[in-house]
Order: sequence, then C-alpha cells, then structure tokens
Amino acid sequence: MTEDADDIAERKMQFLFALRSRGVTDKRVLMAMEKIDRGPFVRGHFATRAYEDMPLPIACGQTISQPSVVGLMTQALRVTPRDKVLEVGTGSGYQAAILSQLARRVYTVDRHKALVTDASAIFQALDLTNITALTADGSFGLPDQAPFDRILVTAAAEDPPGPLLAQLKIGGIMVVPVGQSDAVQSLIRVTRSETGFDYDELRPVRFVPLLEGLGRD
Repeated sequence: MTEDADDIAERKMQFLFALRSRGVTDKRVLMAMEKIDRGPFVRGHFATRAYEDMPLPIACGQTISQPSVVGLMTQALRVTPRDKVLEVGTGSGYQAAILSQLARRVYTVDRHKALVTDASAIFQALDLTNITALTADGSFGLPDQAPFDRILVTAAAEDPPGPLLAQLKIGGIMVVPVGQSDAVQSLIRVTRSETGFDYDELRPVRFVPLLEGLGRD
C-alpha cells in the first residue's frame, strides 16, 4: 500500500517535531533533514522503521545513527555553505547526504567497500553531486584533500585522532565521539586555533569503535 500525500506530510511533521524536541533547532539543519529522506538509507525488514528516532542495523555490522543524533552532531559542526567537509564513517550514507545540503563539498570515507558502494549508488540516485565517497582507513583522514574546514567522525575514538586534528584548518571544527568503545562516550567538539585546540564536551553518545585498517566485507 502506498502512502498518500497527507500521510507523507504527517510523517515529515512528526519527524521534524521529534528532532526539535530533542534539541535540533538550527534552521538549516532542519531544512536539510526535511529534504533528505531517511527511507532510502534503511533497507531490509527495518525499512518500516526508517522514520523513528532510533539507531538501526545496516550491513557490515554497522548502524545508521538515530536522526536526532545526526541532527545534533551536524548542528554542533556549524557547517557553512563554503566549507569542505570530511566525514569519517560513511555507513549508510545518510549523514553525508545531510552534510551535502549544507557544505560546498563533502568527502566521506569508510573502511567497508560494500557500504561505500551502496551509499554511492544512493547519492547518484538522489543527484547529490557534491559528495565523494571513498574506501579508506578513516583514522588517517584523507591527506590528499586536506586541510578541511570541518571534520565529522561517526565512530568512537579513545582520543581525537592526531592525523585528523592535523588535517583541520585553523578555525576549523571537528566533532567526534570520544571514550572507551564498551562504555558510553562523550561527543566532543574540537576547534583549532592559531595556538592549539579547544575542546567542548557536548553530550553522552554511543557509537561503534573507530578501527584502523580496511574491513573484510
């Protein structure tokens, strides 16, 4: 059974209300999340739950983050229309698609080739031409394209990775979950200044660990 226009409008309204009620208030972020449908990024028998505010399993043992966390992380990144952004951990591709509405250019890397292939197909279908998706060890960033105005890491590191800090422009911002992988982590915002790095602790989160090397798909 297909949804009619009223059902779709109602679902979008509930989706955006849930985001706002959990602290996503930036108008540009909300507009991006209204425009990018989460549906195509959730497959299999979890597809019917795509519009619920919850993390869902995807291929390669990874997850698609709950929409409110995607919104809060994006909001914390303070992306401007001229920014070049690096995302570490493509996953489903949903986060990169949101970023593509806010930034000039998005580079997204994942250690799992299968995830990059699937996400790239969705980007192409949605005509998101400002995203470049690559299979790479994200813990080392993307030196060929550095420096970046913004870096978003969607996996938890014990500390903000040195190679990523080095690839951040002066005045740039990185948002990264930090902490032991088997415990609740803290979402950290790192701002690079002329003299070093400033750290803000934002909220508790739970992400898969940031692993070195390429995945065995």
